[in-house]
Amino acid sequence: MPYDHRNTARRTLALALAATGCCAVLAGCGASQASPPAGKSGESPRSQETRETPGESATAPPTPLPSTPQPGRPLAGRTVVIDPGHNPGNFRHSSEINQKVNIGTNRKECDTTGTSTNAGYTEASFTLDVSHRLRDLLAARGATVVLTHDADRPWGPCIDERARIGNEARADAVVSVHADGSAVGHRGFHVILPAQVREGSADTTKIVGPSRELGERIADRFARATGTAPSNYLGSGTGLDVRDDLGGLNLSTVPKVFVECGNMRDPKDAQLLTSAAWRQKAAQGIADGIATYLKG
Repeated sequence: MPYDHRNTARRTLALALAATGCCAVLAGCGASQASPPAGKSGESPRSQETRETPGESATAPPTPLPSTPQPGRPLAGRTVVIDPGHNPGNFRHSSEINQKVNIGTNRKECDTTGTSTNAGYTEASFTLDVSHRLRDLLAARGATVVLTHDADRPWGPCIDERARIGNEARADAVVSVHADGSAVGHRGFHVILPAQVREGSADTTKIVGPSRELGERIADRFARATGTAPSNYLGSGTGLDVRDDLGGLNLSTVPKVFVECGNMRDPKDAQLLTSAAWRQKAAQGIADGIATYLKG
């Protein structure tokens, strides 16, 4: 075949382009093998760019989940102090519990033994049992529950210390659990509320209103849960009694009430108070009352 200068030129151009491409490839290979310039973290700029690209799950910052109330725990974040009236060991420490303490307006005995049924079931045993049941019901709803005592001390605490425990806990509500020791024929429950007291170191001004609301809620729910009627011997059928002589109320700076669940000296009431099933209902009524008060 005759020699063609055009074919030779085309071949020369093709070889030049191929050489140029090869150099580019070689240059690229060289760059990939060389150490890249380091950023602040020692990574290449491209690596840093990749980490900062939104939408990449390996590097995107986590999105915080919104806080939501825990189902079934409506009292979470609330503090309730339960004060089991008296102490099973008080009767063995008469000299200690007879010592007088300052209740704000005057001085009064540290504590008493409490009452009992004719068969010997003591108020202290009753209050501790109901308080345990009440604690469990409130804790199940998320409340932080503090007991002023758990029969873990030989006697007491004194009435001024009981008030102080509720104050120092900054409780949202304090309930002192009791049973009355009135005459036969006197039946039913009542809730004792603090009177307006401003004397000496006692000042109930700020707690009278909220304590009444707490007491009203408990009285309502206690009646529903237990099926018992308000006291027939005080409170004019309301189940509420206002007093200014109780150190546990006078010295309180947080909403507080006493619940007298029934009369241990009346045989019919005593039959209820000695029933474990009824005590559970009593605890349920108090817990429901506290819950409705705290939820407003």
